[in-house]
Parts: sequence; structure tokens; C-alpha cells
Amino acid sequence: MKLGILGGTFDPPHNGHLMFAREAFSQLNLDKVLFMLTPQPPHKEGNKISELETRIEMLNSVISGNENYILSEIEINRPGPHYTIDTMLLLRQIHPEDELIYLMGGDSLIDLPEIWNLAQDFVDSCDGLGIFKRDGFKIDLGDIEGKLPGITAKIHYLENVQIEVSSTEIRKRVSEGESIDGLVSESVQQIIKKKNLFT
Repeated sequence: MKLGILGGTFDPPHNGHLMFAREAFSQLNLDKVLFMLTPQPPHKEGNKISELETRIEMLNSVISGNENYILSEIEINRPGPHYTIDTMLLLRQIHPEDELIYLMGGDSLIDLPEIWNLAQDFVDSCDGLGIFKRDGFKIDLGDIEGKLPGITAKIHYLENVQIEVSSTEIRKRVSEGESIDGLVSESVQQIIKKKNLFT
């Protein structure tokens, strides 16, 4: 099987996540997309993040109806710190015959050589990288290749993926009493209201 891995805190999951997953599934001919929910990313240590169970509830509410989307519990069920390289190595053990394509934004690709833990090992652990280009980020692939040899051959850019929303923006809008209609699913919006999140 060909598996796409979409990681994040999903606080909250938004329509951009779903668009990315949908386009990656179609353009990269994936069999499944694994939504890799991270309890506490190392680079967000100290940041206020919604309760894990609440994020699981929100994510399940938007993917449970799609048989091609799976909530992976690999990071949920193991202690931190949750470095992506460790997750990929675990996935390799669980799916030794499968093709693993990690999905990320172009901004994360730019940060990869300097910020990610064991970045070269991470690249080597992936069969491919599905990348969508965020507006305002110029990708110097030659520079990245110089720091992470072999990465260029693994990159697949996704076409026509315009994600104009982020979880940060949604939390800000909710905290300021602004509408988030059209940015998240109705189910996620109901959970945010019910649990009084981000206020």
C-alpha cells in the first residue's frame, strides 16, 4: 500500500487539513492517509494546547466518515518527546512492505534542515515527501539538497492546493469572537462551542 502521513497537533483540525489530505490522496495515488496526531510537539513545548481527548474528538468528527482516512495512535500511545523520525521508524516496523509518503507544507520543508531532529535520517526514512507550497515562502531546493542529500528525488509538489487557513488563525478568531464559518467543519465548530475552546 501507499500511505500518506499527515502529522500535526490538529488544534483544531480545519478545512485546509482536509483539502491537503484530499489532494494528496488523489495526486499521489495514495491508498490511505494516516492522520498522525501529536500530543505535544517538541517545538511547541510550553505552548497552550487543547486537551488530547478533545483534539481526538475533533479529528475523529471530520475523518470518521471516510474509509481512506485513519487516525493513527502511534504518537498518542507512546511517551514523548514525539520526534517525527522516531514515528517514521515505528511506521517502518509496522508497515515494512508499504510506501510511506510524508505530507508537509513548503514552510516545513524550508525548516527541515535546521530545525527537525535528525533531519537526514528522517528524509532517508521516507519513500517520498508530498509538499504543498505556502504563499510567501520561496523554496531554494538546491540549498536544501546541499544540506540533506537525496531529498530532491523524493519531493512531489502538489498542484492547486491553496490553504488560506491555519489553526493559529482559527484560535485567534475564536478568542476575538469572530466567525470561523467555512474554516472548520460544523462538527468541529460545535465541539469548540460546547467546550468553550480558545477563549
